[in-house]
Amino acid sequence: MNRLKYMAGVALAAIAISSCSEDTETIGVSMTNESDRLDVSSSVFNATTKTILADSVLTKSSYCYLGRVIDPETQTEVKSDFTTQFHVMENLYISKDYIKTEKGHIIADSCDLIIYLTNPFSSADNLTAMQLTMRELATPVDENRRYYSNYDPSELLRKDKDAITLSHLFTYENMTDNDNSRSGSTYLNNIRIPLNKQYVSQNGDTCNNYGTYLLQKIVDYQKQYKRNPNSYVFAHQICPGFAFEITDGMGFHAAASNIGLRVYYYIERPDTSYKASFVLAGTEEVMQTVKITSDKNVLNSLVAQTDSDFTYLKTPAGLFTEMTLPIDDIWKNHTNDSLLATKLTLQRLHNRTADSHSFGTPQTLLMIMKDSLYTYFEQKQVPNNRTSYYTTYNSSYNVYTYTNISNLITHLWQKKQQEISRIQKSNPSWSWSQAQYAWENEKDEKGNLKHSDWNKVVLVPVSYGTSSTSTTPIWVAHDLSLTSTRLVGGKTPIELNVVYAKFRQ
Repeated sequence: MNRLKYMAGVALAAIAISSCSEDTETIGVSMTNESDRLDVSSSVFNATTKTILADSVLTKSSYCYLGRVIDPETQTEVKSDFTTQFHVMENLYISKDYIKTEKGHIIADSCDLIIYLTNPFSSADNLTAMQLTMRELATPVDENRRYYSNYDPSELLRKDKDAITLSHLFTYENMTDNDNSRSGSTYLNNIRIPLNKQYVSQNGDTCNNYGTYLLQKIVDYQKQYKRNPNSYVFAHQICPGFAFEITDGMGFHAAASNIGLRVYYYIERPDTSYKASFVLAGTEEVMQTVKITSDKNVLNSLVAQTDSDFTYLKTPAGLFTEMTLPIDDIWKNHTNDSLLATKLTLQRLHNRTADSHSFGTPQTLLMIMKDSLYTYFEQKQVPNNRTSYYTTYNSSYNVYTYTNISNLITHLWQKKQQEISRIQKSNPSWSWSQAQYAWENEKDEKGNLKHSDWNKVVLVPVSYGTSSTSTTPIWVAHDLSLTSTRLVGGKTPIELNVVYAKFRQ
């Protein structure tokens, strides 16, 4: 009989049974025949948790965020600003023929920038007056650089007197759109910023509006190179992008799901005249950055609450929960066994405040090794059910459950044994305990212990995307929306339900 198939079958049964109070003694009998019977046992171990603060998080996400609110839990300000470039569609082509001209040059009739908004912080504040300041970039965001949430884009801004710097008042619910538009099923709330004043480029070119500048530059490039400028060329030679910042008001925060730079112009043929347009989109295909501003002193005070029986998860501020797994205890006296199931359930505590201004609950938690907290996102990794896992919030039971992290437990144990074995082979006279002591006290060039985090994981709120044919994540990013919750932990240990098995000799 194929023992691997039996082990897989028993693992599935163990996972299900380990969540109940039933005895596991009969699993081996029920899953195999007399010659391949398994000995199955279970134990409960305790993990410990604490709150940690990430200095910043990688801001590569499918959405930008914009707003300024008061965190009802800490009574401190949280602010989100962003920058964006613009994506040029490959099939964009603008024929110079018949475009309306002025003094021999083609001109645009008008231009605007529109920010489409979704997922508002609080529907109670949909009509709160806010002020947005939009600034022109002088140089584009570097596509070879990773941008974290503490990045200040001021170094990229165009600072001469002719640079675009606009202050714009708005509300989340755009009352300038008519009722028929706003009641449509496909309507998205938006911020529309006109760009119709005279524009002077960095090269000194003067146009009647920003749309004329874009129109002329794109047509000139197409004429010179016989092709359309791609997004890289557009950012580096025509429009580096814009920065957006909330400069007045409180109570608005939303995702900017898309940003459109729209140019309108007239076609004047001998027999007809009509208005044409093209749109350049600020989407995840181009470089975008999100800057998060929050009170680090207050966040550090939450981290310092080591006498609490809970830990925090808070985004976009970057409060995560660190967990120390009892790897040595799990494998003690079980080195000849197979680890079938290790189930972990995290109980969520209800928020202290419950009103329209409360932050949301993190919906997806990623578990990753602490030493890869930054590289995991930089390398665009996805959960592999070996060194990283994800789970979703169960609102019915108010919990997050990792059904089986046995592969992680086994991987960490084997990695430690291999490292100790390596040291022992380099020092043949040493006993195993001497080699283990040397490994545990090995230091890096800065004098810090190299392996102090070997059994630590971090729980990180994330967003993720899937393909049209699968529910498996194909990308994972930090959740940059407003969420906050507490998990049972801290002084209270977290139980891990472990199921072992081995074939009888």
